[in-house]
Amino acid sequence: MVTSSVSQTRVWFITGCSSGFGRALAETVLERGETVVLTARNPQQVEDLAASFPDRTLAVQLDVTKPEEVREAVKQAIANFGRIDVLVNNAGCEVAGVIEEVPDQEVRREFETNFFAVLEVLRAVLPHMRQQRSGHILNFSSLASFGAGAGGGIYSSSKLALEGICGSLANEVAPFGIKVTIVEPGGFRTDFFNRSYVLTETQIEDYKPLIDEISQTIRGIQNLTIKLPGNPRKAALAIIKVVDSDNPPIRLALGADAVEAIEGALEFIKSELDAWREVSISTDFDEVAADKIEVAS
Repeated sequence: MVTSSVSQTRVWFITGCSSGFGRALAETVLERGETVVLTARNPQQVEDLAASFPDRTLAVQLDVTKPEEVREAVKQAIANFGRIDVLVNNAGCEVAGVIEEVPDQEVRREFETNFFAVLEVLRAVLPHMRQQRSGHILNFSSLASFGAGAGGGIYSSSKLALEGICGSLANEVAPFGIKVTIVEPGGFRTDFFNRSYVLTETQIEDYKPLIDEISQTIRGIQNLTIKLPGNPRKAALAIIKVVDSDNPPIRLALGADAVEAIEGALEFIKSELDAWREVSISTDFDEVAADKIEVAS
């Protein structure tokens, strides 16, 4: 049974609360007086939050790649709080390496975590949001969706797959009062590169300079000799502002580096589209092209 104190606050269901964005967002939401279902592969890592806010938290074990745990976590959330108002699909990982030799099992692991697991969580939560005729879904993507560097193709493709369903999802669920936002962060000072990042070693000599360069950069981030610009706490406040909005964006870039990268990618796409416009439109049947010219005139 939902108590009156809980029913007056939104209920957030956040994946990956043990660290990084998930942890920062959970802390900030709780400090604002709202309710959070804290999910983590090891619930002991969120026990301190649950102990600090016992009336407004539920700590649940959740490995997002295990469908039975996804269904059980959602079931517990509904049993305890009666609803889920905000779903944040934050849990993710990155397997880096050159396309030619990233092992198949690593590719599949990447997609299992970054795409199929999100799909599983969505399908578990959406029936409840449809029934209550309200909700907000935030799916974490990356600025890598707009321009993956060498070595990041598998990660960016998993995020592009996620972005590929988000637009359709937003249109499908809008009639039920459910909103969808894709979160596209740049570089933030989380422990992602220590906990969730794997660089596959190359066996091909031609790629060795590239892998060595990537490895050196990652070691610099892990050792904090290279400081990423983003503040996770400020990211949490930005996400809350979006959820508070009556007209939230479909896409939310986080960080000046994300904005700059996305703007650059859009300008590049536009410049190539313009440069090859005549070739692109030359593939229409002649009568179609003639009709367009006539309508334009």
